[in-house]
Amino acid sequence: MPRIKLIAEKSDVEADQHGEIDAIVETLGRVAGPFGVLAYSPGLAQKVMEAGAHVRLKSSLTMGEREITILAVSREKDARYEWASHVNTARNNDVPEDAIEAVRHSADVSGLSEDYRDIVTYVRQLLQTNKVDQALFDSMIKRKGIRWVVEITATAGQYQYISAINNAFDLQPAADADQLEVS
Repeated sequence: MPRIKLIAEKSDVEADQHGEIDAIVETLGRVAGPFGVLAYSPGLAQKVMEAGAHVRLKSSLTMGEREITILAVSREKDARYEWASHVNTARNNDVPEDAIEAVRHSADVSGLSEDYRDIVTYVRQLLQTNKVDQALFDSMIKRKGIRWVVEITATAGQYQYISAINNAFDLQPAADADQLEVS
């Protein structure tokens, strides 16, 4: 149960915030999850939604690359809600089950495809040490280009932010969702 009542519709906010709610619904289909928290700060939910939409819809990352990045962030941040929100999307976009399970269990990723291995390793290093090994960084740039690495980094940053909101306000995945075990 969330720690606060989540904002879900225009009737939950003052009239001057109705446009923000409309924009979120237009882009996301509804006000839910972290946006039900962020809407308590007028303007913030819309800005976060716009940044997220850019990361999701204007990125050169494939859906699989984006989703493995989000799952890696979810694992590092013990973000159960975000994991449950994205694990099936990862599966539906051909992320191999062995990659999902390696991320879920913080296991060795050396047997994964080069892109998935590097994405998971990059996210782990960035979130665990606040930096990335130069050899990994250079290899990723050489193989895929600067834009690719920028967009992985931006996706990781966006979902760290979302995970922080979800965790702080205790948003929980549905009981029947794919659960991420956390300590």
